[in-house]
Amino acid sequence: MSKILVTGGAGFIGSHLTDKLIEKGHQVVVIDNLSTGKKENLNPKAKFYESDVCDSEISQIFKKEKPDIVFHFAAQVDVRKSVGDPISDANINILGSLNLIKNFCKYSQHSHKFVDSHHIFVFASSGGAIYGDTDVIPTPETNPENPESPYGIAKLTIEKYLYFYQKTFGLNYTALRLANVYGPRQDSKGEGGVIAIFCDKMLAPYRNEVSGSGLKGLSLKGTVPIINGNGEQSRDFVFVDDVVEAALLAVSRGPSSADSVPVYNIGTAKETSINEIFRKIKRLTNSNCQEIHGPAKLGEQKRSCLDFSKAKKELNWQPKYNLQDGLKKTVEWFSRQKNEN
Repeated sequence: MSKILVTGGAGFIGSHLTDKLIEKGHQVVVIDNLSTGKKENLNPKAKFYESDVCDSEISQIFKKEKPDIVFHFAAQVDVRKSVGDPISDANINILGSLNLIKNFCKYSQHSHKFVDSHHIFVFASSGGAIYGDTDVIPTPETNPENPESPYGIAKLTIEKYLYFYQKTFGLNYTALRLANVYGPRQDSKGEGGVIAIFCDKMLAPYRNEVSGSGLKGLSLKGTVPIINGNGEQSRDFVFVDDVVEAALLAVSRGPSSADSVPVYNIGTAKETSINEIFRKIKRLTNSNCQEIHGPAKLGEQKRSCLDFSKAKKELNWQPKYNLQDGLKKTVEWFSRQKNEN
């Protein structure tokens, strides 16, 4: 049994990971500031610290708990918010991450310099935002990184810092470049992904009228789902359970070698347009909503799709859920939430 610290353990992916770790018998410590995470997502068997990764008290938590493994899933995840406020994004996603890495190394050293090889830091990076628009689809890890948002820049920056800590202090780490993750517990508000937003809105009854100038009418609950632009922008959608499995395999692969760069794409290698996502969820929810397109978002990436062959070879990981099955489970969860509320 290991002592494992999960940042963002009250959030979407982090709470699923925490549940799985506890199910496997590990002792889990959760750090979450509850800005987007929810107390109802917390596993009652986890030890919880309501704290921010940027806070100075992080040092005291590491000193007291001395975790063997850190899964860093806490982040500012809204790409558009990072564009509007790059400094805030950098404070959380760069300085907050460095705060964790520094303290993990400090309290995991078996000598004055080197980190114990049995300790590992697993970082939730971004496969969607790091590569930018590219003609190489599906995109492998060898493709040049050209992030087009402060969010993507921050994620890539932490990957470089982790490499530095590996070379200088022997830090064992893995960076998982996640595709567009979806599934139960994803928040449809604020930082929610498009699947969560569509599920939430299509399951809420509403009335709308459409004219030649676009949408006008009244909403009884929520608002009509709007597709940004022409909807042909594509994404690689990976189910949350598959992401959790990848995180667990990232730990089991063993110590990093000094010459390796342990960065892995975690996706499905399949592109799906936003229009297709809209139509699939509409069928699953039996919604009568019409397909309404709004203005395109400035700077939005056109295509994103990840080649996961490296993860398959080195982690023995591949996605188990196809899109239809994952969407069905997601819609069922959102439907239960609506009925309970």
